[in-house]
Amino acid sequence: MSAPLRWGIIGTGSIARTFASDIRLIDEGVVAAVGSRSQASADAFGDEFDVANRHGSYEALVADPEVDAVYVATPHPMHYDNASLALEHDKPVLVEKAFTMTGVQARGLVSVARSKGLFMMEAMWTRFLPHVVAVRELLAEGALGEIVSVSADHGQWFVKDPTSRLFAPELGGGALLDLGVYPVSFASMVLGTPSRVTAMITPTFTGVDGQTSMLFGYESGAQAVLTCTLLARSPTRASIVGTEARIDVNGDFYAPSAFTLAPRNGEVTHYEFAHLGRGLHYQAAEVARCIADGQTESTIMPLDESVAIIETMERVLQFM
Repeated sequence: MSAPLRWGIIGTGSIARTFASDIRLIDEGVVAAVGSRSQASADAFGDEFDVANRHGSYEALVADPEVDAVYVATPHPMHYDNASLALEHDKPVLVEKAFTMTGVQARGLVSVARSKGLFMMEAMWTRFLPHVVAVRELLAEGALGEIVSVSADHGQWFVKDPTSRLFAPELGGGALLDLGVYPVSFASMVLGTPSRVTAMITPTFTGVDGQTSMLFGYESGAQAVLTCTLLARSPTRASIVGTEARIDVNGDFYAPSAFTLAPRNGEVTHYEFAHLGRGLHYQAAEVARCIADGQTESTIMPLDESVAIIETMERVLQFM
């Protein structure tokens, strides 16, 4: 086995902490360094997760010769600058979702990564979970027949705090970029990019989208019905409906879960999956595999699709 990929993490928030915890579950990676805008924050993170190299700036993190790849775990508005910084220092990069704030930013990052021949991927960790891998296999086998519709929801309740990242416009707040990206990406995985988009959006007291319902249409005639909200805890389930069978994914569909396959004629099959941790280690293993194989992007979460997802969400937000 080759040496584990040495990760440098930009950011010390909750998603960075989950990543650092989960990566301990695999042999393919290790957190070698952490970078924060505060040395105290980097030191506290390093103490908690036994990270040797602690940097009080993002610039120092990406310049660290003991970092093989960078994980950008900052809020959405910082993704473009942070990922650009990593690419400028010739570091492969995993960028938290939502990938960027705009399609222009997404295309810019992809252009730089490709021009430099560097690996880059959006950290849509759901794609790599065991139950989603099994769903993709059933789709590839044609087990569902012709896909007719996809539905998915993601709603969480948050205290209406104007200082919270979820409600702050300057921090990329709103339901769509933080929660809705999961249903939108799920629909993209199954049906691709929609040809038609319509939406209804209810803004919050700070002006960001608080609740969004989306209807996507596709050239095949299929439709996707997707919802997200910051205002209440929803079932967080997903379904894929085909002419021959239906898949129903339990809540939380975007996290380690189970599902059923219900044929039009025949018995229902239940799929259960053992798992450890939250599930972010699966995407870390994919990054390590791709880099070891000399690939500059993942076929499971390709860059062009990440760009298309951001552009689709931009189309949705035009209905604000």
